[in-house]
Amino acid sequence: MRSLLIAAVLLIACVGVVLAQEYKPLAESEMKKLFIKFSRKYAKVYGTEEHNNRYQIFKANVEKSRYYNHVGKRENFGITKFSDLTPEEFKRMFLMKTYTPEEAKKILAAPQHAVLSEKEVQTAPTSFDWRQHGAVTRVKNQGACGSCWTFSTTGNVEGQWAIKKGKLVSLSEQQLVDCDHNCVTYQNQQACDSGCNGGLMWSAFQYVIKNGGLDTEDSYPYEGVDDTCRFNKSNVAATISSWTSISSDENQMAAWLAANGPISIAINAEWLQYYTSGISDPWFCNPQDLDHGVLIVGYGVGKSWLGSEENYWIVKNSWGSDWGEDGYFRIIRGKGKCGLNSVPSSSIV
Repeated sequence: MRSLLIAAVLLIACVGVVLAQEYKPLAESEMKKLFIKFSRKYAKVYGTEEHNNRYQIFKANVEKSRYYNHVGKRENFGITKFSDLTPEEFKRMFLMKTYTPEEAKKILAAPQHAVLSEKEVQTAPTSFDWRQHGAVTRVKNQGACGSCWTFSTTGNVEGQWAIKKGKLVSLSEQQLVDCDHNCVTYQNQQACDSGCNGGLMWSAFQYVIKNGGLDTEDSYPYEGVDDTCRFNKSNVAATISSWTSISSDENQMAAWLAANGPISIAINAEWLQYYTSGISDPWFCNPQDLDHGVLIVGYGVGKSWLGSEENYWIVKNSWGSDWGEDGYFRIIRGKGKCGLNSVPSSSIV
């Protein structure tokens, strides 16, 4: 017993020493090696002046990622294909106009609000993944266009159509970019779907209803720029009848997802510039700045760095399969992290 007590004390002491270690920047020689490897992996080509500028940005981002890992006691952040971009460049190119949760809820004005019974919540499966049930298309890539909202929208409709009709078909984001200019009025202001300049999933659901559906991706392929509307009704592959908001209680969200399908959410996503893998619990994100539309496709239970169980969401992003975990990321479930539970919604077929 005494030996076990000593071992336990030593373990606690060792953990304490590890946690107390000071953050140390990388040596310049190591940083330069990482930059060369990064440039080759992502086929980055710079002029002399641009090379020096991008190296300094890369260096700052790598150190920021290492510091986030150090403080958060996780290994979620590192070098990504966005590591040579400033935070401002990243936000301008890949995120959308920012809304606070309060603004988003006022804009939402859903015709329905889904709330499940206590029994339905309690009997929901411990884990669930719609990718394993044929309701999720391949990971797509929005490119340098703030059209994330269109991918969250199509992903949701794709899932609902597959679940209800038994056919998974990839739908057109470009149709939403070009044709959806739906506006929602709130507090004497208007929030409009604006292609590469951003939009809202629930507003896009309204467009899909009024328009009579979405074309296939094959018939109306993605371009990543604002273009003239070329919608062709004969190419419509999916329609929806309505849409609903979903309870912000994450146990309710999980139960609803398992029973009904993937959920569209808005989230603060500036931290995703640095995300590489693992169950993330970003301590530095701002839940008051919702700037990215994504799709929750599942949830599960994993292990923390100390071995304890952690609940997480599985989220499909729209930055290609060469980002994150093959285009997905996992984030802690049950903490309302980064505002992910502010305005969950879904289309209804």
